[in-house]
Amino acid sequence: MGKKVYKYDKVLCRKFGKKIQLRRLELDMTQEELAFCANISPSYMSAIERGITDTTISTAKRLAKALKIDLVDMFNL
Repeated sequence: MGKKVYKYDKVLCRKFGKKIQLRRLELDMTQEELAFCANISPSYMSAIERGITDTTISTAKRLAKALKIDLVDMFNL
């Protein structure tokens, strides 16, 4: 059996990343500060905001906590 390849919705990832970025800017945070608060690398944080990577629910939960926003609201695109 071959390795499963999971496709992700590029439009959804871009919208999600933009939402993260806008909220981060509202809070006057840098990407590095948000990455530190969410316990992820700054390069991964950048990739999320640019919409070039998919993220896990657990990472989204940590981002929501760091951004002081309800997890459900992060997905209201």
